[in-house]
Amino acid sequence: MGSARHSIDPRTPVLVGVGQHLNRDEPGREPVDLMVEAVRLAVEDTGANGVLPAVDTIAVVPTFSWRYRDPGRLVAERSGAGEVRTWYATVGGNTPQLLVNRMALAIGEGTVEVGIVCGGEASRSRRRAKASGQDVAWTRQGEDVAPDWLDETPFVMSHPAEVARGIVMPTQVYPLFETALWHDSGRTLEEHLRHVGELWAGFSRVAAKNPHAWIQEEYTAAEITTPSAENRLVGFPYTKRMVSNPDVDMSSALVMCSYGRARELGVPADRLVFLHAGTDGVDRTVSERPDHVSSAAIRIAGARALELAGVRVDEVEHLDLYSCFPSAVQVAMRELGVAADRQLTVYGGLSFAGGPWNNPVGHAIASMVDVLRADPGSRGLVTANGGHIDKHAFGVYSTEPPAAGYRWEKPQDEIDSATEPVPVEADHVGGATIESWTVMHDRDGRPERAHAACRTPEGARTWAVSDDPDVLAALLAGDPIGTPVTIGDGGTLHLG
Repeated sequence: MGSARHSIDPRTPVLVGVGQHLNRDEPGREPVDLMVEAVRLAVEDTGANGVLPAVDTIAVVPTFSWRYRDPGRLVAERSGAGEVRTWYATVGGNTPQLLVNRMALAIGEGTVEVGIVCGGEASRSRRRAKASGQDVAWTRQGEDVAPDWLDETPFVMSHPAEVARGIVMPTQVYPLFETALWHDSGRTLEEHLRHVGELWAGFSRVAAKNPHAWIQEEYTAAEITTPSAENRLVGFPYTKRMVSNPDVDMSSALVMCSYGRARELGVPADRLVFLHAGTDGVDRTVSERPDHVSSAAIRIAGARALELAGVRVDEVEHLDLYSCFPSAVQVAMRELGVAADRQLTVYGGLSFAGGPWNNPVGHAIASMVDVLRADPGSRGLVTANGGHIDKHAFGVYSTEPPAAGYRWEKPQDEIDSATEPVPVEADHVGGATIESWTVMHDRDGRPERAHAACRTPEGARTWAVSDDPDVLAALLAGDPIGTPVTIGDGGTLHLG
């Protein structure tokens, strides 16, 4: 390592190795073994010997295709890491960056010397097994098994008022943000779809060149937004190519340590990517937030990460905005002040590069490390989003060490005070006004069910649903936001 770096605080956290693994050829291979392969690749990527025996902490990103109770322990045993402390986070797409932030703090405090953050998903294998009537023979751990640290933050995906109307899945909720963004933009539907399609085409271009992307194919804006037999409508206006693709078997791993430990292990200087700043924050639920076009947590926590790193967003050369659905990207762009003509990803996005449930950002960070190594001295911003644009984490990275050391904050009090919760009237009956809406489609692309966020005359938010073909057709015929409606018993939506 160069002499210019000898003045760096030895406790400064640094990423020294990354690994990504795509399992296309061995269907049924269990997720923990995919993680072990990613760990092997990440350790090899450090370019140093003795890294694996030095690992003392393994943090695992949770996901949905497996039910391990302490996956970090299994990864340690099967990778040969030996005795380690294990961390296991709560569910959310924000967790990879959240765990990196937590690991960086622990490294700076001296409670971790060498840590690994990893995640793996085998949803494709599980789906195929289920379709064929088989059960996957994956490892089961006893009820007495537990990680050394378990994030016991309550997992809240949806407000009870949303659950009562069956509005719980991301494919049902993110289109609500999209129709609100469309309305707020003042564009025609054709203009808005062209805008969104161009954004998403940019993600596909990056995925097409990313060797770690699940779908390495470039699509035009029209091919992304136009419904077809291969690209059915999911939830208006989203087609299949506009939504996250969890039908993957893939894994990632990140090796982190202190700068001093990296030097002791002999990690080459060109492997080092420093963490400059990190933040975390949580928005209100979809039912309680003031609108469906903004995010106080992205605005405040995202800006704080950049401020802690001493950089403006337009000075950050490389971005990876969390991209489960186009609305998430657009909200982040609005709140962070990101221009639409910028390259918005280094990974390729969840529709194309892959959306392995809670671990896409594990792959995005690994991709960012590769990009920064190839562009020494540049800076990168990674944003992570969990739930329905409500759980957030941010990280700023560079091959250059941070002048003020790694800095982290969770400005939750400021986020909470930025907006007042909207009152929710779950069982409202009577007049209301449509605030945002979508029409879900079946697997053949036919309109199936509509749901809408509405405001009562008193300003409370309520939810309404309909499977009436006439209502579905009327909603799809134009922009109904601001339209007076009547809500009947059970939240039934009636136009007029």
